[in-house]
Amino acid sequence: MTLSQEQITNVEHVLRNALRRKFQKYNPEPAYMPFHTRLLGKDRLALYSFIHSLNTNFGTSIFEPVALALSSSNYVTAESQQTVGVQISTDAQRVIQNIIDRLATAKTSDIYPNKPDETDAIRSVCTQGEMRPVRLTKADIKLVAHDGTIFFIDLKTAKPNAGEFKGFKRTLLEWVAATLATNPMANVQTLIAIPYNPYEPADYNRWTMRGMLDIDNELKVANEFWDFLGGNGSYQDLLCIFERIGIELRDEIDGYFAKHNY
Repeated sequence: MTLSQEQITNVEHVLRNALRRKFQKYNPEPAYMPFHTRLLGKDRLALYSFIHSLNTNFGTSIFEPVALALSSSNYVTAESQQTVGVQISTDAQRVIQNIIDRLATAKTSDIYPNKPDETDAIRSVCTQGEMRPVRLTKADIKLVAHDGTIFFIDLKTAKPNAGEFKGFKRTLLEWVAATLATNPMANVQTLIAIPYNPYEPADYNRWTMRGMLDIDNELKVANEFWDFLGGNGSYQDLLCIFERIGIELRDEIDGYFAKHNY
């Protein structure tokens, strides 16, 4: 077991509370589906509705607090839903737009994303020109490492649409610019995180992200993400914890849906 007992206890606490809170607050919208009900049963439809509702906020209700529970022992600070910055220089905005345009119109493999070079380009102009106020997407997770490195992480669904990658890239670069506008010497890293690989056991289908994201420096998927937070082996430990809590709460889960079995 890679995770400490404190980390395990914290994750278990998050999962129990998240499920119980969902049961208490969940109020399915009325939907008359006579054919589905007669074919599948009202209890199965209720379960489907509950899972669909849970999936819509799985990131904020489960993945984010679990990420904090894992990170708190390995980082100086770990916080969720953090404002990254409030201003970006006009020169930095110009550099960001040039990066996006260059990658979006690239027709050869000679042009590819390189996050370290992109960060250096933004750093060189981060306080030049007019400083303009901006309202940026909040970071789902902010970590500060013991060496002072700042990580801003954007949690995404397992299968993001290909058309969204340009927006993802802009968010990551704007976070860099906003951070450097305040502290030009900061070591800031911005990442997209995908909590699990829906293609397992095959490799994650990353080809749609190539050309816009620097795969090595801007993307962490499944075990890469969770092991980054909690240490090597954290992903497998986490799966065991989820299974154990599911077994522990099975009677409560069955009891909740039993009332729909009529």
